[in-house]
Amino acid sequence: MKGEGKMVFKSKMKWVGLLGLVLSAISLFVHFLLARFTEGGVSEYHSSITIFPRRTIGESLNFSKTSPMYRRLWGPVRHLESLHPNANPRGHYADPGSDTSGFIFVRIQGGFHEIRNSICDVVVVARFLNATLVIPEIQSTTSSKGISSQFKSFAYLYNEDQFMAALSKDVKVVKTLPKNLKGLRRKKNIPVFKVPYSASPYYYKRHVLPILKKHLVVELVVSDGGCLQAILPPDLEEYQRLRCRVAFHALRFRQEVQELATEILHRLRAPGQPFIAFDPGMTREALAYHGCAELFQDVHTELIQHKRHWMIKRGIVKGKLSVNSAERRLNGSCPLMPEEIGIVLRAYGYLWDTIIYVSGGEIFGGQRTLIPLRAMFENVVDRTSLSMPWELSRIYGREANLVDRNPGSPPMIEEEMKIEAWKTAGPRPRPLPPPPARPKSYNIEGWWGWVAESDNEPDSTVMELRTNAHKLLWEAIDYVICVEADVFIPGFDLDGKGHPNFASLVMGHRLYQSAASKTYRPDRKKVTKLLEEIRDHLYHANHTWLMSVRKNLRKRLVDGVIEASARSKPLSFISHPVPECSCLRHDPAGKSINATTSDHTSTSTSHSQVLAALGVVHYCPSWMENDLILQSKDKENEETLDEDDSTSSGLFFRKNNGYHEGGNGDLSNKEETQLEDQEELEGGER
Repeated sequence: MKGEGKMVFKSKMKWVGLLGLVLSAISLFVHFLLARFTEGGVSEYHSSITIFPRRTIGESLNFSKTSPMYRRLWGPVRHLESLHPNANPRGHYADPGSDTSGFIFVRIQGGFHEIRNSICDVVVVARFLNATLVIPEIQSTTSSKGISSQFKSFAYLYNEDQFMAALSKDVKVVKTLPKNLKGLRRKKNIPVFKVPYSASPYYYKRHVLPILKKHLVVELVVSDGGCLQAILPPDLEEYQRLRCRVAFHALRFRQEVQELATEILHRLRAPGQPFIAFDPGMTREALAYHGCAELFQDVHTELIQHKRHWMIKRGIVKGKLSVNSAERRLNGSCPLMPEEIGIVLRAYGYLWDTIIYVSGGEIFGGQRTLIPLRAMFENVVDRTSLSMPWELSRIYGREANLVDRNPGSPPMIEEEMKIEAWKTAGPRPRPLPPPPARPKSYNIEGWWGWVAESDNEPDSTVMELRTNAHKLLWEAIDYVICVEADVFIPGFDLDGKGHPNFASLVMGHRLYQSAASKTYRPDRKKVTKLLEEIRDHLYHANHTWLMSVRKNLRKRLVDGVIEASARSKPLSFISHPVPECSCLRHDPAGKSINATTSDHTSTSTSHSQVLAALGVVHYCPSWMENDLILQSKDKENEETLDEDDSTSSGLFFRKNNGYHEGGNGDLSNKEETQLEDQEELEGGER
């Protein structure tokens, strides 16, 4: 009986244990579900309540959208309102035929803006040679170890199906080479061209086309951010519009990236107020190329100089290693620091609670360079503060966990022989065995610690290669947000090769999509000169200085666009796609959109001068006219007040609840307002 009782007790204990395991499993499952489906709610709460204050600008300042102050800060640029996107063919343009010269396979190397430029170029080359384009291979993803195999090459960043569908009437695009040609490529039996930067279209007709027709396939290696000259002859103008169709219509980011960018944009707009997008453009390569090392201190200067030395050895930089960075800065050759951008924005009239989105996959110098900007504006945010970690992880795909292990190099054969000889040596006592090699360690914490102990930069780890691939996705998110921002301002518009950078492509996209949207293109030389004038009292500017900054920024809204046609366009067409990809809104009465009355004669003349300088003469087709909303007479009459501003002067960083944030003390408020209104109107937009 006792034995039977023990058996029953043991069986009951087993059932109890099994029940406990089942309940534990159910509990874990419920916890995972709760964690998964509540993160979105936490993210919404984090973005709409924690990051931005409950009080909006409109509540604190009675800041209505119809006020002159609001129009000056956030309103459209008047002289560019008549420009509209029009990248459709304007003459005879045949669909791609079934008979092609062969297949073009492309490998693209570089960063985000270089990849985007190169893709536009290779599509035009394929059309020019009447060839079939294979979906380009992005080396930044295919050569990186540790990234997800879920998304391959082009599909890691862009939507392949959208790309092929959007270009169906322009060029024949396929995803892969035919099997026989694919086998030849694996055996490296197909011709390879490492095409030069900004090559002439006739280079391809003379050198590439004969080989393409002979072998039916060629491989192009594009490494400098473009393989076709930016400005094409007038008879090839349709190819320029093809570039616009590629850059602004065919190149859409893959669904996961686009959805996250849209969600972050929604969270930015949740408080119901406009926002500024700011791209610092401060990469190590750009700072090294332009000789701006002395803008930083300590090890950061050494890192920039090391990179410049590397560029000089490879012929990328023709100058000397030691450069007077202060002189370069005064010449406008160096980026405007975040602090300087903050001062300029505050001087223009943007208040301390304005939302500023900081873009960029890398800000050299780290977050400490943004401290002054955060001190001037309380709502400085970026991609990481507006998204949850799991949201970013989702766009990376399924990646294996990487553990940084430093097993150390295996012992040398000679050392092994010495140890073995010591063991088999003669009678004791004998000398101690050689000590093991001391593992190399860095005296300075961080990835840049090698500078203190070595002249050679270490090879990238697997984790760093993965991060480089992730930067493409980060910049894709930033690109969408910067293009859609109410206001955009760059700190720098050149990259580490002297070519237009990320910010330049954003400004080109904004110029195409919505030319009148406020896009500041500050004259770095002029801004630096103005900042030097008040270097001793940087945060206590007087009224005259504030007016100078405002006039300069306002003037650059239009002058910067005109200047870009001479500076940026010869290096990258999609950074300035005007006039080829734009059209003018046609006024049936034959008058300028701003010249409906004799009161606007001077404005009309200025407007026509701007359009003439940009070279825009093509009027929008009739089917577009029906969709364009004409400006109301009320708005035209209000434009004379657009420059009215009686806001900040003097100590312009004080947090007040009114429009006026400080004063000179020399002028009464009424006199100062009248003087400022007069100066604003006289120095209005060209």
